[in-house]
Amino acid sequence: MTEMGEKFDKRLTVDVIIPTYKPDRRFARLIRRLGQQTYPINKIIVVNTEKQDWKPEYCKKVNNLEVHHVSRQEFDHGRTRNFGASLSQGDIMIFMTDDAIPKGRRLVERLVEALGWKGNLGQTVAVAYGRQMPENGCHSLERFTRIFNYPDRSSVKTKEDLPRLGIKTYFASNVCCAYRKDIFEKLGGFVEPAIFNEDMIYAARAVQAGYGIAYTAEGRVIHSHNLTFLQQFRRNFDLAVSQADHPEVFEGILSEGEGIRLIKETGFWLVRRGKIGQIPVLIAGSAWKYAGYRLGKIYRILPKGLVLRCTMNPVYWERNLL
Repeated sequence: MTEMGEKFDKRLTVDVIIPTYKPDRRFARLIRRLGQQTYPINKIIVVNTEKQDWKPEYCKKVNNLEVHHVSRQEFDHGRTRNFGASLSQGDIMIFMTDDAIPKGRRLVERLVEALGWKGNLGQTVAVAYGRQMPENGCHSLERFTRIFNYPDRSSVKTKEDLPRLGIKTYFASNVCCAYRKDIFEKLGGFVEPAIFNEDMIYAARAVQAGYGIAYTAEGRVIHSHNLTFLQQFRRNFDLAVSQADHPEVFEGILSEGEGIRLIKETGFWLVRRGKIGQIPVLIAGSAWKYAGYRLGKIYRILPKGLVLRCTMNPVYWERNLL
């Protein structure tokens, strides 16, 4: 991996695009932290779902902010972000979620740097995603998941890494992810409709097109969730649906192996820290996740009522498929 260090091009313009839904005080902190970044932000483009839930007091006196509203029926993980991208004139677009808080003032700077890195064979980086750090009060299992998915070492992943990394080659997260606008337009943007996983599907297409995916451990945001077993089930159901709908990306690349590795390493991590009492929770949570994943893979043969009970996004199904 070749890095640009401190010599990144400050002439590149950056827009930040944030889909929001019932934004709360974390969103207010996000906007405030974006205003403190060392790298200048041209525009902050917010695409908010349901105008009546918007709280303008969270972003008063933010001169570079523009807000656009869509209905809940119009929201789609791919289409809504593509709409935000269509409003951007920046060289670089940084997508974030409304609950990801920049840790420090150099998040944007680090993401721009990472877009200037190269793969081992000189591949241009199309996507750069940041490191997600656990919030205070984050449960032990979720805390280790953040460590597992977001290590302390930066990297660039390319097609040559598929035999070694498998599906992790395609991993990227729109919680905090920067895109080169020219490549984004060349590759057609995010898939739509998208129930979930639009970031990973785009990253896979970029890799297959010969580009690299950068991960910067120094570009950090605070973001984690303490999900219930049912929420984990539903999230994995939708994840598997996205994989089933895109065999051109995921066929022949097993996901279960990565999940098994996460379970094993989490178990070892708990034992080393004397948290053996958490192992039954790990086993139960993993069973719920796997059940959701397996059902999502075969969603086409499931009754409509069962699909709607399994998903975390029923509006998607009512609008698109059922």
